[in-house]
Amino acid sequence: MITIVILGAGNVAQHLYTAFLNKKSVAIIQCYNRKGIRIHKDQKEGTVTNDLNNLKKADLYILAISDDAIEKVSSALPFHNRLVVHTSGSAPIQAIDHKNSRGVFYPLQTFSAKKKIDFSELPFCIEADQKQDVITLKNLASIVSQKIYDVSSDQRSVLHVAAVFVNNFTNYMFSIGNEICEENNVPFEILHPLIQETAKKIIEIEPDIAQTGPAIRKDVKTIDRHLKILKDDSQRQLYKMLTKAIQSKYGKEL
Repeated sequence: MITIVILGAGNVAQHLYTAFLNKKSVAIIQCYNRKGIRIHKDQKEGTVTNDLNNLKKADLYILAISDDAIEKVSSALPFHNRLVVHTSGSAPIQAIDHKNSRGVFYPLQTFSAKKKIDFSELPFCIEADQKQDVITLKNLASIVSQKIYDVSSDQRSVLHVAAVFVNNFTNYMFSIGNEICEENNVPFEILHPLIQETAKKIIEIEPDIAQTGPAIRKDVKTIDRHLKILKDDSQRQLYKMLTKAIQSKYGKEL
């Protein structure tokens, strides 16, 4: 059985706790956060601390904290030569203080507090300084997921940039679509099947092949109509910028 201490109280920490809760080969023996609060409703009393000096001895310490805090917290850990990992997509493995064995246990997914995650389909990106630690982290990930990858810090940084485009920026587009619908008394839920089909399509075929719309068709009349409908200047500018980007990529100009 692998014993774990989770440091952090945010979405990643909470979802990891839930994922490994009640797994026979894993025991989350303690959680740390500055407020000393429980991160799961079933967490037992006495398993939370707000003092790094009170951390219990464990096989693995997971820093599910902000990128900016990794260096500071890992430096403040009151022990040496134990396995310490972070869950960041962009921070290098070197962000962890070298007094301990270092690793990365990065679940590549967007985490929201009230949205359940199917960990069986979630990719884990693994990195560690020592071969044995890589094996340990892969074994841990395999308890909840079938998708495990050896990914270096440089590769992970690239993945994180790509993830911002396909998730964060895309979600922003959804929010604009929702605003446009609300402003014109149209139910946003009408677009749900289109959103689902768009995501499904790029899994089955390459995104370049899946690209459709007035920009790639060089449909000037439709583009002009859309720009007249948009009253918000920032939305108009974004529409123009994305239209230009699509046409530039696919060799078409207005």
